[in-house]
Amino acid sequence: MNGILPSIYILLAIFLWSSLGVVVRLAAIEVHTLIFYSVIVSLIVQGIILSRKTYRKEFPSPKLLRYPLVLGAASLINTFSYFLAFKYTTIANAVLTHYTAPIIVAFLAPLFLREKVTKVIIISIVIASAGLWIMLNGFTFNKGDAIGITAGLISGFAYAVVVILIRIYTQSFNPVVLAFFSNSVIAVLLAPFVREFPVNALWAILVMGIVHSTIAPILYFKGLRYVSAGRTAVLGYLEPVIAIIFGIIFLSELPGKGSIIGGLLIIFSGYLTLRGEK
Repeated sequence: MNGILPSIYILLAIFLWSSLGVVVRLAAIEVHTLIFYSVIVSLIVQGIILSRKTYRKEFPSPKLLRYPLVLGAASLINTFSYFLAFKYTTIANAVLTHYTAPIIVAFLAPLFLREKVTKVIIISIVIASAGLWIMLNGFTFNKGDAIGITAGLISGFAYAVVVILIRIYTQSFNPVVLAFFSNSVIAVLLAPFVREFPVNALWAILVMGIVHSTIAPILYFKGLRYVSAGRTAVLGYLEPVIAIIFGIIFLSELPGKGSIIGGLLIIFSGYLTLRGEK
């Protein structure tokens, strides 16, 4: 596959995921409930896709099912710890600790994927980290933030693990199959905590189920078949930039100068990554 096309798949997935904050804000329901029902919708859509004859042979043997199960558990830890960070500390602390993931990936990739850490990746990580730091106006730490910051660091590590796992598993699994079993794990783990169906947020459930939990993961998994874990993590830095743009359009949240300057640095780091991929 052309070197630039897989990166475009990942960028499209990031673009779709960047709208998640707007959907969650407008849905105004418990996050775990929204995640659970959106995953159920995605499982229905993915199940219809997998019912086709061309996909039946893509199902893994029972011995290999443990790999998507591990991915689903890691994804859930990533999501829950990320939102836990938002609950106990500032958004700045939560996001900054979460986006330690690219640095963790850069160190884990050579160990688990035998990928080389190139100068372009290192420079991109430094630039993107500086941009995110500027966007968040620096790191503030108070004693009361300890739980949230710890949760943010856990989410950053979990996200790094997710990137590594997807990079490994997409070499052996069809992206739709991998997404289906990963979402199945999330649904099973969340089911005991869901008590009601929020009819007023049905639109959000459908959008998240089809767009954020089906289309975006498939694009992301497909891109990760050919894009290194390090470059993928750096491209992920574009998510907060796009999220700010969506906030301006749909929530009228205007960014400050720091957000604009930091966003430009992050976009530049993404450009360097794409250029290196090409």
